[in-house]
Amino acid sequence: MEIQFLSRNRSNLPSIPLPRRLPKLHRLPVLAVLTRPPEKITGVKEKNSSKPADKVRELTRKTVYNDNWFDKLAINHLSKSVQAATGLRNCKTGYESLVQAAMDASQKFSLIQQRELVLQALDTAFPRLILDLIKAVMPQSQFAREYFAAFTTLFFVWLIGPCEVRESELNGRKEKNVVHIEKCRFLEETNCVGMCTNLCKVPSQTFIKHSLGMPVNMVPNFDDMSCEMIFGQDPPMPTEDPAFNQPCYKLCKTKQKHRVKCSS
Repeated sequence: MEIQFLSRNRSNLPSIPLPRRLPKLHRLPVLAVLTRPPEKITGVKEKNSSKPADKVRELTRKTVYNDNWFDKLAINHLSKSVQAATGLRNCKTGYESLVQAAMDASQKFSLIQQRELVLQALDTAFPRLILDLIKAVMPQSQFAREYFAAFTTLFFVWLIGPCEVRESELNGRKEKNVVHIEKCRFLEETNCVGMCTNLCKVPSQTFIKHSLGMPVNMVPNFDDMSCEMIFGQDPPMPTEDPAFNQPCYKLCKTKQKHRVKCSS
């Protein structure tokens, strides 16, 4: 009976087609794969390029500053002091005015006169009474050296650019008496080694030593435009200071002859 039932309903069952045999695929060998260049991977440091073109590109890359009201006030005050000392006025504003005043001094006066004029401008810009008071209450000590370093990083960024306090060894002890300037604003704006040494380094060292009783050695790095101010360290004589044997940049804005001729 079951056999008859299956045979009777066999014709009613749908027919299921059998799958056809797929043609055999021939795998081709992969000769090359074209991909996009990899993007920068976060956290992976690139090797510093030593190519001259890369160094020039880095030196000419302009830092953008957003000066606040205090910065503008301080810049204008120092610029006017330099202009008053030299007797050379300019109509520029902001940091450009300060740079122009320095450039006028570098082109119109001898090296000795430039240093004396900047000292005169600094004496005018900073009240003598306050400087004498600081000198009296803060004789040279570890506390004074570290205080001056910290004070510089807080209140003189408008002049020298971003900076930080670093540690060094002095008299066998570690102190936080060094100010590391990442990229000196004055040097970047002037692109002139001579203006750095004669209108900043030498007069600043002399002014801080005589006005505050604190020796300081400013060590500029002309390769990356950084600088270190080492409080408590006397600077070497100009004849022994490597900064005075450095040729000027090819992009020097003053194109003036210094102790070593400009490269341009």
